[in-house]
Amino acid sequence: MVLSCADSGSDEEKAHKALAELCKIYWRPVFAFICRQGHSVPDAQDLTQGFFVMVLKGQMLQRADPGRGRFRSLVLRALQDFLRDAAAKRLTRKRGGDVQIVSWDEWTAEAPSHLSIPPNESERWPAERIFDVRWAATVVERALSRLGEECEKRGRRRVFDVLSGCLGAEREDVCYSKFSKTLGIPEASVKRLVHQMRKRYRSLLREEVAQTVEKPDEIDDELRYLCAALSAAE
Repeated sequence: MVLSCADSGSDEEKAHKALAELCKIYWRPVFAFICRQGHSVPDAQDLTQGFFVMVLKGQMLQRADPGRGRFRSLVLRALQDFLRDAAAKRLTRKRGGDVQIVSWDEWTAEAPSHLSIPPNESERWPAERIFDVRWAATVVERALSRLGEECEKRGRRRVFDVLSGCLGAEREDVCYSKFSKTLGIPEASVKRLVHQMRKRYRSLLREEVAQTVEKPDEIDDELRYLCAALSAAE
C-alpha cells in the first residue's frame, strides 16, 4: 500500500483513497506515539495527517529502505524523522489546512479499538512502547474483524460475538458449559467451534503479519514480539 501511494503520481483520486486506507489502518499507533512525545491532541491530529501526507508523496520510501526490517520498524523510523523535521511540522502548523484527508470521526468509526491502556501505567512508558502496543492491537483487531466478517457470511455472527473473547485465552480458562447455555448448543459443539475459530484466527494473524515483514521466516518472530507487547499492556 505504501508503494501504491508512492506510485500514485498525479492521480489525485487514487492517492486520496490509498492515503485514507492507510490512515484507517495505522493511525492509532502513529497518533499514540505523537501524543506521548508531548504534543497536544489537536497538534497530534495535524501531525498524524501530515505524516500520512509524507507517506503519500513517497518520502517515507526515500527515508528508509523498505526491503530491510519490519514494516512496523520502517514506519516508526520514518515517523521519528518526520517529527524531527521542522519543515514537516510547518506543513501541519495550520489547523484545518490542506493536510486533513478524512475526519477523525470517520477514522474512529472505521477502526474502533477495544484496547484500553491504563493511564497510570502508560505514563511511564516510552513512546516507542506505546507505538508497539497500539500496532499490535491494530494487527489483532484487523484479524478479529476479518474473522467476524467470515463468520457473518456463514450465518455465525452470534457465535463469533459470544466466543471471540476467548480465542486468546488458555483452554483451562474457557468455560465451555457457560457458552453452551448461551448459544443453546452441546458443549462438544462449543469446543469444536472454538477450536475452528482459533485455528482460523491464527491463520488470519499470520496473514496480517506476513504483509509487514520481508521474509516468511520472520513472521513467527514478529508475532512473538507483538504478543509480548500486548501481554505487557495487560
